[in-house]
Amino acid sequence: NQGIVTRSVVVMVTREGNPHDIRSWTDLARPGLQVVTANPKTSGGARWNFLALWSAVPEPQALAFTTQVYKNVRVLPRDSREATDVFFQKGQGDALLTYEHEVILAGLRGQPLPYVVPDPNISIDQAVAVVDANVDRKGTRAVAEAFVDYLFTPEAQRAFAEVGFRPVEPTMAQEFAWRYPPIKNLVTVADLGGWEAVQNRFFADGALFDRIQAQL
Repeated sequence: NQGIVTRSVVVMVTREGNPHDIRSWTDLARPGLQVVTANPKTSGGARWNFLALWSAVPEPQALAFTTQVYKNVRVLPRDSREATDVFFQKGQGDALLTYEHEVILAGLRGQPLPYVVPDPNISIDQAVAVVDANVDRKGTRAVAEAFVDYLFTPEAQRAFAEVGFRPVEPTMAQEFAWRYPPIKNLVTVADLGGWEAVQNRFFADGALFDRIQAQL
């Protein structure tokens, strides 16, 4: 599993009844629609949102499409929590971009939210690793490796799936298919060149996101 213990994706939360009939990424580019997402310069969650938008259309169209969506983003909150407050507490926006697991967890806590899982999407990978220097210094390698092994068992994967995370263990993925709709076109950060390349291309000072903002 390359250290990936669970996955999530980006979803679009809509207003009750989805009054603007938001069904796909391209709907977010419609003139007049208001989209809420945090600033990818300061928010990790917002970087996933940006990458999902960028990957939603063929590469030659990605810059124009992403620019059009960000024209519909009136404000850029500092982080995902502030973006959520803007959408729910301040009542701004027609669609909120956020993690699938956050929406599922809200439903489990008695706050069901209307949302759309668009396809294509970006694979938000949660990884786990044993840090050699730490476990060797503390003498905890055996228990650390045993814990990591446990996280990939059906028992642990079920626990993750029950609170909103897509399991990577095949039997649990099948058991919870009703909750997590399959995504045929799932892009990974590796497809985009890895995090170093992504950072330099999109989010570094003067990179693509700054150039998009300069056009708005």
